[in-house]
Amino acid sequence: MRFGCGWLMGLTVLAATPIAPARAQRGGDWQVRIVYAYQTEDGNALQDIRQTLGARVSAGDDGAALRYDLAHADYRSAELVLRAGDRGADAAAGDCVRELDALLRRDPRSVEALALRSACYFLLAGRRRFESPYLRERARRDLAAAERIAPDNPRVLLIGAEQALAQAAPRSAAAEAGLRGLHAAAEGFERSASTGVGSPSWGHAEAYLALGHQLRIRGDRLGARNWIEKALLAAPDFSAARRELRLLSRE
Repeated sequence: MRFGCGWLMGLTVLAATPIAPARAQRGGDWQVRIVYAYQTEDGNALQDIRQTLGARVSAGDDGAALRYDLAHADYRSAELVLRAGDRGADAAAGDCVRELDALLRRDPRSVEALALRSACYFLLAGRRRFESPYLRERARRDLAAAERIAPDNPRVLLIGAEQALAQAAPRSAAAEAGLRGLHAAAEGFERSASTGVGSPSWGHAEAYLALGHQLRIRGDRLGARNWIEKALLAAPDFSAARRELRLLSRE
């Protein structure tokens, strides 16, 4: 199977029709299930998804979309575990990298796989102190490759901005560049579909929330509220966005 012209090479413009979790489960829409489990911080659901998709891969289902979905579930599971302060983030992020390694061996120019593997490498770099320089360099190289192929892909912009902000000193030029990257990502997501069947479509609510958070800590309450509320319009059950809005209301 060739992946170069498949759904991992770009965004398919689809109608932005919300998909309820129950409908997504009936239709087998793994994208929606993964995003919903992550946004509602349901680690058990993510683990179930990982096990189900992993069993299909082990049984010989080697489709690009399936491997990508499994890697995405691994990444989101690692994020939730890390947020909770539990062990296990390294293992999930490592699984993400291995799934994407297999995909990228067959299609080295898969923008979506390069961007997601960059995110997984970067997460691992924060967990493995002695390997951190190597892992950050791998993350940088994957992101640079994705940017060369699809510089306007909103997920590429989001991952790049998040990495820039994570490494930048407060109020530095690098931090301001990261903020501009978040603006570009959020604006890119506003022009793209929030759900999809033929291409990855996650990131809308996460980009809006990340931008809202950055504006809040910079003192722009009006701008922060605008983007946090957009995140909740895109994902009404997004737990992190609800927490951010409560923080803003107390300030």
